[in-house]
Amino acid sequence: MPAATKPSQATNDEAELRELIARWSKAVRDEDLPGIRANHDPKILMFDVPPPFLSRGINAYMATWQTFFASSAKPVAFEFEDVEITAGDDVAFRNGNRSLRQHRAQWRKDQSQVPSHHGVP
Repeated sequence: MPAATKPSQATNDEAELRELIARWSKAVRDEDLPGIRANHDPKILMFDVPPPFLSRGINAYMATWQTFFASSAKPVAFEFEDVEITAGDDVAFRNGNRSLRQHRAQWRKDQSQVPSHHGVP
């Protein structure tokens, strides 16, 4: 394939990251806790709007979803519009101050910052 038509690694990474975000968003809409947990770094650090405002580690992060689902209208609405992704060799960022990093050739959600659970009073 000529270099001019070959997709760049950045383009491939962006597509992979968009798919990861789409799977995670669907898992949230489906209230699928294993799907929500998938591809998150075990040492995730999240700053959020509803208490607890800081969640350190995957178990603390997963516990926040009880609050989110208890206060969400059904069916759960959880969509991202106008997602912008900047991907490097081993780290990526998307709007909303979310970082992702590559671990053993697989992208993981590494950190979330305010607001991560939209629509929680």
